[in-house]
Amino acid sequence: EKEVIAKVKTYWVARNSADWSSVVAMSSSTGVLNTNSDGSFHKPKTIQTVEDWKNQNVGGTGVVNVHAPEAYELNDDTVFVRYYAEGVVPDGNGGIKPYRTRVTSVWINEKNSWVIKTMHFSSAAYGGTHQTVASDFED
Repeated sequence: EKEVIAKVKTYWVARNSADWSSVVAMSSSTGVLNTNSDGSFHKPKTIQTVEDWKNQNVGGTGVVNVHAPEAYELNDDTVFVRYYAEGVVPDGNGGIKPYRTRVTSVWINEKNSWVIKTMHFSSAAYGGTHQTVASDFED
């Protein structure tokens, strides 16, 4: 459980610094299931790529930190994690806005490495935390 919480924090360091290769490496090679906090539909299972991450973050990454992480081993190869992700993100108009969301995720042991299989974000404050853009609906 502690190892997976450390991976969660490493994941967000990679996202904050636009280290998309590391983000992809921490994602399941068989695909990830995502749900955004903007109220949009669940996203289809996708195999993450560096190019996809670059395209999704044209306006910058912001700075998001992990708070109050909890991890629960479901079996030897599956850990459920929940935490708050808080910080600032681009507002789409050249500025920044506050970001606070609850995150639940499932990490699996894949080829002797803990990787993300699912992530679900749900708004924790400030109304919606993600402004829907056309790319949210692309495969």
